[in-house]
Amino acid sequence: MTGAAVAFRKRLLILGFGCIGQGVLPLLLRHIAIRPKQVLVITPHVADRALAESYGVSFMTRQVTQENMLAVLLPHLDAGDFLLNLSVGVSSLALITLCRERGALYLDTCIEPWSGQLQKAVEPLERRTNYAQREAVLALRSAYQTGSTAVLTHGANPGLVSHLLKQALLNMAQDDDLPIESPKNRAAWAQLAAMLGMCAVQIAEHDTQSSAHRKQAGEFVNTWSVDAFVEEACQPSELGWGSAERYFPVDGCRHSFGNGAAIYLQRPGASTAVRSWTPLRGPMHGYLVTHAESISIADYFSEWQGGQLLYRPTVYYAYRPCDAAMLSLHELAERNWCSPSAAHILKDDIDEGSDALGVLVMCRNRRAYWYGSQLSIAQTRTLCPHNSATSLQVAATVLAGVVWAVRNPACGLVEPDELPFDEILSICKPYLGDVSGHYTDWTPLLDRDLAFAQDIDASDPWQFKNFRIS
Repeated sequence: MTGAAVAFRKRLLILGFGCIGQGVLPLLLRHIAIRPKQVLVITPHVADRALAESYGVSFMTRQVTQENMLAVLLPHLDAGDFLLNLSVGVSSLALITLCRERGALYLDTCIEPWSGQLQKAVEPLERRTNYAQREAVLALRSAYQTGSTAVLTHGANPGLVSHLLKQALLNMAQDDDLPIESPKNRAAWAQLAAMLGMCAVQIAEHDTQSSAHRKQAGEFVNTWSVDAFVEEACQPSELGWGSAERYFPVDGCRHSFGNGAAIYLQRPGASTAVRSWTPLRGPMHGYLVTHAESISIADYFSEWQGGQLLYRPTVYYAYRPCDAAMLSLHELAERNWCSPSAAHILKDDIDEGSDALGVLVMCRNRRAYWYGSQLSIAQTRTLCPHNSATSLQVAATVLAGVVWAVRNPACGLVEPDELPFDEILSICKPYLGDVSGHYTDWTPLLDRDLAFAQDIDASDPWQFKNFRIS
């Protein structure tokens, strides 16, 4: 253990040991003063035992279900313990409730329902959204005003990008020579964003990692969890809906419940393409895949007066996955969104490429500004084993969230936007490669081929309809 940030004397349960669990374990042991035997990995995959035990941690082969959750977890979860939820198909709501009752700490990287719930066509579409999942978990706040800390959705995105956005706003204010101190609350952050004219934010990610592995028919290939990506790719597209938008999507819907910060489209995220930009390769087409940060950031930066919305940015994810994952998504669509028969996660077999993950901040009457992490696979392998560039961006943010929760064990339910962005970034940055900001003259109207009629608003390039392709 080197560079210990915090001591932890209780038990740490890691639920799920896929690419993120495997990638974060060495970081946890490196930065937290904890004995390996205090760590218990719970996963349904016996093949992962050798890797876990090579670090000296305890290992249990169990699939946690709605029926056996209490029997599996209760013997290992006491007051002060930490449940790190990196699973797919295990209800975050149920786990958070259990941790609150036991006085245990909690962190996840996304809000998950029980397996299969999001695929049930009998459920109304608005109930199969991340908006609905978030509303259900945040409703716990009324019953638990205080208590053990539960950090929600704290991976790379959602998670890291909320902290990158705050730093980006401060950078832009500094570049404009504005005498701004770092805001101390959400109202002040919303006021800063409105003052800068921020009307839209894309979580813009471009993954160029590749391998000699050739995708086979029926196989889904990705640089992180296949199960998680397929699940979110098949959910409806969702985006925080901003106050500057003039054109409501023809297939857009508002929710009949909650705070109204976001809308959803009546189509899967993996069939909704948008124009975007990163400094890695410039202009790109990405998928508008649903993510919790699209909702939480839009909500956090909303400005109200007398019950009336004065300001809110449009926020959404524009994801250009690696080439093998792009092929996999095309095949998934061809098979009418039925789950693939096989999966392959690129990790040790990656031979080149990078992942650029950041926030593309678009402000009225100014150039766009991208701020984020550009991490290559070569850099990744010098920083931490068992990772792709994509998984390390997640694992570093998980580490930072765990450290913060251990230091602040009685804060109740918290989202990334409510955490101290500078403290989190200071822990993450050593594992993020090149973290930098880039101004660009790019807009979604640049070099548009007008040989075909297009429905655009040339007077305002940042309108959502100018970005949307399909």
